[in-house]
Amino acid sequence: MRAIQANDAWMHSCRPYQLWHEVVMVSMDIQIYSEEWANEIADVFYLAVHAIDTSIYTQEQKEVWAPAPIDYEIWRARLDKKKPFVAIVRNRVAGFIELDADGHIDCTYTHPEFQRAGVASSLYEFLLKNAEESGIKRLYVEASLVAMPFFMNRGFTVIQKNNLERNGVSLVNFSMERYLSNNN
Repeated sequence: MRAIQANDAWMHSCRPYQLWHEVVMVSMDIQIYSEEWANEIADVFYLAVHAIDTSIYTQEQKEVWAPAPIDYEIWRARLDKKKPFVAIVRNRVAGFIELDADGHIDCTYTHPEFQRAGVASSLYEFLLKNAEESGIKRLYVEASLVAMPFFMNRGFTVIQKNNLERNGVSLVNFSMERYLSNNN
């Protein structure tokens, strides 16, 4: 399967809406998951999804992606297994990212109050260092319309566009990958 190029017609028709505001870097600490953050991480996921502009994903799409009420027990079980890397800013969860042993990045979310402040970038750099130290040769992700540019800017290529269905609602994401070398 060929890698999708930036000039492919469908890519131009689905460019994410970009907010133009000042990027403010914040002081943060990246830590390995602790059970005390489970509910807050689940809240970050929900808030991040529901903060996406409706010109990118409709309210209906956001509701099937991150339904209410939040099932904290399911999230706690997931997080106990996944052990994400967590960005802590002023004693709050600002974002999280998950790395599976095979190089799969399963979740990357930033609290809306901390977006455009370097949280996702810092989390990704921490994940990249851990991947390299673990001998992972390939990272891959299913990125949303919002996350796709973030990963492209970090050397990922789009493999394919995916059309998913959840509860009868269609969602779009992109399978992306990046091969790692010793000189990252």
